[in-house]
Amino acid sequence: MKKTKIVDVAEHAGVSKSTVSQFLNGRLNYMSEQTRARIELAIKELDYVPNPIARSLKTDTTKTIGVIVRDLSGYDTSRVLRGIDDFCKENNYDVLIYNTDFNEEIEARALHSLKRLRVDGIIITSSGKNLDLITQYTESNLPLVQFQLEYPKCDTNIVISDYRKAAFEATEYLIKLGHKRICFITQEFEGIRSRDERYQGYREALDKYAINKEAQLIQYWDRTNGFDVPLSEIIAPPCAPTAIFSQHLAITIDVIKGIKDLNVEIPNDISLLGFDEIPMVEHFKVPITVIKQNPYKVGLESAKLLLENISKVAQPIQKITIECELIERDSCAKLN
Repeated sequence: MKKTKIVDVAEHAGVSKSTVSQFLNGRLNYMSEQTRARIELAIKELDYVPNPIARSLKTDTTKTIGVIVRDLSGYDTSRVLRGIDDFCKENNYDVLIYNTDFNEEIEARALHSLKRLRVDGIIITSSGKNLDLITQYTESNLPLVQFQLEYPKCDTNIVISDYRKAAFEATEYLIKLGHKRICFITQEFEGIRSRDERYQGYREALDKYAINKEAQLIQYWDRTNGFDVPLSEIIAPPCAPTAIFSQHLAITIDVIKGIKDLNVEIPNDISLLGFDEIPMVEHFKVPITVIKQNPYKVGLESAKLLLENISKVAQPIQKITIECELIERDSCAKLN
């Protein structure tokens, strides 16, 4: 089937090719209502769809941005994407979404694909394995905004939650309930500034209340192998913690499952506070106290920052920090 071209629309409407081009690019001031109506009718009757790549070569813009995320199905990620999409719709931008499944090679391919598609800018939550490529793109003046994870030696625009303050407030909350042995369960945070910020907030709260920092109370978890030390050993006496502060939704879920398997009760036997809201938490037997981020606002501010950089030249690098909220529920007990 032969594709309809702009020249076909012009002939059908009885106007010049340049007039149709002006119509498609929104330059309507110098054409009559009758001319606009004829072009609109011709486009409809011929089922004409403009070629965005061809238009971008002329206008140097595609009105399209790319978004790269690590897990499209993630509870917070879906809300970040909604914030991005809502803001872009309001500003007549289309959004292309790439999901990497935590694979740095797929992430690199996504970056290359978006560059070839001539997107006007990119929003990314990075694995940290393609920082040289991200730096190369930003140095070539491709507008780019990171979110969620922050890495040293990769200075770009970024929108991030206030992890340090949130971790401090969560730890202080547990301390004020009487807890001094608080187990901090985290992913590896060396070289990942946003994870380290949570650890620093935890440490600052312990320092404020003159509580000793104990190495065995810092425990690690990863997506492939789970806990470095079995949960049964982490919470075993005589050095058992009275509370666990988990640093990611997936960690919190694994803690809940593990505690249930060990026939340990929350909060009677151990208190639990998690970073990130939990889906359908209201249906839990014991609803979990959490640090709740504002992912929709993270997405909205990321899109806003990107579009500002697309429309303006030589913008200074910005870091936007979004407040978190401590949501008190039933999983943290007061110690006598």
